[in-house]
Amino acid sequence: MGRTSDAREKILAAARSLIELHGYSALGVAAICQTAGVPKGSFYYFFESKEALALAVIDEHWAVQRAGWARVLGADEEPLRRLRRLFEETETEQLAGQQTCGTVSGCLFGNLSLELSNQAEAIRERLQQIFDTQVEMVATVIAEARDRGEVTVVDLREAARSVVAQLEGQVLFAKLYNNTQRLSPLWDNCLALLGARASQPI
Repeated sequence: MGRTSDAREKILAAARSLIELHGYSALGVAAICQTAGVPKGSFYYFFESKEALALAVIDEHWAVQRAGWARVLGADEEPLRRLRRLFEETETEQLAGQQTCGTVSGCLFGNLSLELSNQAEAIRERLQQIFDTQVEMVATVIAEARDRGEVTVVDLREAARSVVAQLEGQVLFAKLYNNTQRLSPLWDNCLALLGARASQPI
């Protein structure tokens, strides 16, 4: 039963849920298997360690999130409108999570960065790669906006890094205060950060 085709997915789903609720350090193999409804032996059949499981959870979550970011940022809309939509969808996702479990879960990647960046090198490197890719995706959109004369930035990558950092930071505050309204100022702050034209309707 534990080694059926869906056992791995059940373990991944259980691990992600428990990580979001309690963090990685409090995560135990027995609790994962109990939540997943699979025998403990199934865990080691699919994953050689808890760290390997965490990496799989990160990769699975990133595959979904990256597809979402690509859809939003690659849409057939003006560049700043695309960027704003990314912020709007982030706020919507956090609100949906809060309505489901009663608390704002925050960003899985941000949470794990705070908890594990000085403890697990493989996880740190994977998260760094993800954030670097996010920065690249945002930088492409900012470049389009700059070419249209809509923003005034010199270093595209650093501007994009600041936007991603702002998004992560506001999500962190939303989690800390358990209040998604902490995400509301994101767009105005982003426009200021990018030196956008004040008269621009977005």
